[in-house]
Amino acid sequence: MKPRITVITLGVDDLEKSLEFYRDGLGLPTEGIVGKEFEHGAVAFFDLQAGLKLAIWKREDLAYETKVELSPASPTEFTIGHNVGSKKEADLVMAQAKKAGATITDPAHDTFWGGYSGHFQDPNGHLWEVAWNPAWKLED
Repeated sequence: MKPRITVITLGVDDLEKSLEFYRDGLGLPTEGIVGKEFEHGAVAFFDLQAGLKLAIWKREDLAYETKVELSPASPTEFTIGHNVGSKKEADLVMAQAKKAGATITDPAHDTFWGGYSGHFQDPNGHLWEVAWNPAWKLED
C-alpha cells in the first residue's frame, strides 16, 4: 500500500459544537457543515495542510456508514500530533486550544526524548498532542 492519507475523520457527538471548536476556536479553515440534505450525510471538512483534511462526522452516522456497531467513545485509542516550530509556539497553541474549550490533560513540558509537548482533548474527548521536536524541520 502506498501511503496516501488524505482525510482523518473524527466521530463526534455534537457536530455544531465540534464545528465551533475547530473553526472558531482553533481557526481551522472550513466551508462549514455540508451534506445535511442526505440521511447520515452531514459532515464538516477542515483544511490542514496540502493534501490533508480533517473531517468531523456524527459518531452514529460513522457507525452506520462503516457497518460497525456504535460503541462507547474512548479517548485513548489514538492521538493527533500537531508539530510546531518552537516551545513558545507549543505554549501558544495549547493556550488557544484551552481558550477554545479544550481540556488540557498534560500541560506542555520538556520531554524525555529532548523535545517539548503537551496534550489536550477536544469537546468530544479526542486527544491532540502539540509537540516541538528539535530534530524535525517543519515545512511551511
